[in-house]
Amino acid sequence: MKALLALGMLAVATMPYDAHAQGANDPENTLLMQLESGTVTIQLRPDLAPNHAERLKELTRDGFYDGVVFHRVIDGFMAQTGDPTGTGMGGSDLPDLEAEFSDAPFERGTVGMARSQSPNSANSQFFVMFDSAQHLNGQYTVVGEVIDGMEHIDAIKKGGGANGMVQDPDKIVEMTVEAEANN
Repeated sequence: MKALLALGMLAVATMPYDAHAQGANDPENTLLMQLESGTVTIQLRPDLAPNHAERLKELTRDGFYDGVVFHRVIDGFMAQTGDPTGTGMGGSDLPDLEAEFSDAPFERGTVGMARSQSPNSANSQFFVMFDSAQHLNGQYTVVGEVIDGMEHIDAIKKGGGANGMVQDPDKIVEMTVEAEANN
């Protein structure tokens, strides 16, 4: 009996993060990112990064991300967006955010906040992981995860070279907070 209990506890401890068990039915913390190929649903994690989650919702409500390109896309790594200039150097007019690092791993579908070399420089840019990247763990803020539509992220045009800059990049058609999507 003790062996079964220990085995059961081990199974639960090693289960991957389940967005639905963690409140994925929370429309206030769910973003709908419309791409040309379809809709990507992002579950924000205010339990991990409350200020970053709030920033993404604020900018989404303001229409900031509508029409913004995926300027840096590295196959097998990540797709980055959120820069209105499309250069990787831009951001919103809001102040940068202090890091909210956690022990949540960067794996396929994780949404993280982009930043400069300063840990406290995240602003509006974010990225979605194509695959796991352990070297990012504890170094960048995990703000959410894709819970539906990852195939549309996979279809984003990839960049060339080591920096992943994209010529004629794909864009976010529209991004909305799910709670307000049908209003």
